[in-house]
Amino acid sequence: MNPLIKFLVSSAGRGTRVIAGLALIAAGIGLGGSAGIVVAAVGVVPLLAGAFDVCVFAPLFGYAFSGPKIRAAA
Repeated sequence: MNPLIKFLVSSAGRGTRVIAGLALIAAGIGLGGSAGIVVAAVGVVPLLAGAFDVCVFAPLFGYAFSGPKIRAAA
C-alpha cells in the first residue's frame, strides 16, 4: 500500500486532515476578501474528508474512495 494513502486513512491521518481543514478555514476568515473565501472553501474539503472518512487522493493511486474499504483491503 502507498505510504501516503496508508497515513491518510489512519486515525492520525483523519485527525490531521480535520485540523488542517479547520486551520485553512480560520486562515481564510482571517484573510477576508475574495482570497479568504477561496482559502476557507478549500479548507472545507480536508475537513469533510476527515470527518466522513473518505480519501479524495486514493482513487488517483487505484484505491477505493472510502476509508473503511481501503483499510479492509490492506
